[in-house]
Amino acid sequence: MLNWQVESLDALKKVSLEIAEQIQEPVILFKGNMGAGKTTLIKVLCRVLGVEDEVSSPTFSIVNEYWSEPKGKVFHFDFYRLEDEDEAYEFGFEEYLYSGNICLVEWPEKISNLLPEKFGLIEIDENDGTRSIKFTPSTTILP
Repeated sequence: MLNWQVESLDALKKVSLEIAEQIQEPVILFKGNMGAGKTTLIKVLCRVLGVEDEVSSPTFSIVNEYWSEPKGKVFHFDFYRLEDEDEAYEFGFEEYLYSGNICLVEWPEKISNLLPEKFGLIEIDENDGTRSIKFTPSTTILP
């Protein structure tokens, strides 16, 4: 497990570089309260992964697809508005999940029964502007 204390966007780029070097699983889950910085971290991580498209929260569309020259397709999910796991089935979440492409998933607890056996886990806690970021490159446990 890797840990960082982040106080600025500049520091977030360094953290994202380290995360990108340590990725072991194509599915990476992002846990944190509303406003903790999940989407902000994903934006910076996507840049590090080579995404040139504008990265934005897929809160209403549920999934955004980006292209990275070195990595291929990168999918960004936000399940905050999901009412139940059936909605994820309806739009074909499993096809994305098992595509082998990088999948960055916000609010994974909403789809806990659909998650793959192994995944990377990023946990973000915010306290007075400082973010504590923990990265477990490969796990089977969603806290």
